[in-house]
Amino acid sequence: MALSVSRRLLRSFGSVLASGRCDSPSSLYPSLHASLGVVSPEEFSAVSKAGSSFLANRRLSTSIPSPESSGGAFPSNLLSAKPVVASERNIGLYQDLVIPVTNFHNEDKGFTVLAGDVFDVPIRKDIIHRVVLWQLAKRQQGTHSTKTISEVSGTGRKPWNQKGTGRARQGSLRSPQFRGGSTMHGPKPRSHAFKLNKKVRRLGLKIALTARAAEGKLLIFDDFEVPTHKTKNIANYVQQMEDSKKLLLVDGFLPEKLKLATQNLHYVNVLPAVGLNVYSILQHDTLVMSRTAVNEIVERMHTPIKR
Repeated sequence: MALSVSRRLLRSFGSVLASGRCDSPSSLYPSLHASLGVVSPEEFSAVSKAGSSFLANRRLSTSIPSPESSGGAFPSNLLSAKPVVASERNIGLYQDLVIPVTNFHNEDKGFTVLAGDVFDVPIRKDIIHRVVLWQLAKRQQGTHSTKTISEVSGTGRKPWNQKGTGRARQGSLRSPQFRGGSTMHGPKPRSHAFKLNKKVRRLGLKIALTARAAEGKLLIFDDFEVPTHKTKNIANYVQQMEDSKKLLLVDGFLPEKLKLATQNLHYVNVLPAVGLNVYSILQHDTLVMSRTAVNEIVERMHTPIKR
């Protein structure tokens, strides 16, 4: 008579069998196996399927301790000596990010935690497109102007008689069909800005920060203090950075020496944290922020929107 096995026992058998530590159910729990009876082949197959499905749905860790990183806390024979390649991180899960902190001298300054609801949001290109259009439209001067018939300088006399000349009737030499005449329905000074909801604008900045963090182009500096205002020092720092063609330095308060050192470099721009925007982030391939700037941005993103 076959033995009915409970769900808990199935999970126990499945996890051990799938790990490869035994070949038969009798080697798992000898005393229990002897006291309960023999497990049928159908039940053994169900146990194996349960173990394999458990491992398939299990969330694996992205890192495995090695003998070098354990510091003697674990036996070396239980740790993996082979380098482990971590799988790519899924973007948009609102998970906090741990980023190393450094400076211009590439010194280790510890780590910082980036808020997941600001630096790990789902990427949406349509939101970025709307925010960039809003920024470009708002910054447009709108000083274009043309003259209407009343603004053009010239005579108001009728060029010729209405009838009898064989020519087309005309009423003024300032009309748009004459050379030097007016422009009909031409542009006039106006504002090109249009309304965009604050939620959309705030979401666009979060998406831009998330994209730079996912690309590995977001660097966190402890501070932006430089020993001198010489431009060659900043140029040397930038050359040491890999795959960085254009940098945007963002800080809560920009040091005066940093402003002087970067004003002659067209590929290095500085910006206060209060002025960080989507278009500036997209114009630079590398974003460098200080701890102060990160805290200010996170605080701004968490501030309730005034209705």
